[in-house]
Amino acid sequence: MHIIISPIITEKSMLLAAKDRFTFRVSFGASKEKLKKEVAKRFGVDVLSVLTVIAKGKTKRMGSKRMERKTANYKKAIVQVKPGQKIGLFELGGK
Repeated sequence: MHIIISPIITEKSMLLAAKDRFTFRVSFGASKEKLKKEVAKRFGVDVLSVLTVIAKGKTKRMGSKRMERKTANYKKAIVQVKPGQKIGLFELGGK
């Protein structure tokens, strides 16, 4: 079972990354302790804290009949690392 599913790359998450906080989409069974160990092991950083949020799915209109469908709920984690440490997935591209 994968604990970290993917990084969340949005304008808000990039602003948080500048403040040493990185956002990931994680599995529902992941606890804060598991997340802390997994991020430290995978990216080689020192984790100070982990915040978790269950994001509710949105309702979208799809198809030719414009039927409403609900997207799935998901869990995300905001991980704070020691000042000065970075995770390569959140680095902006070069010039």
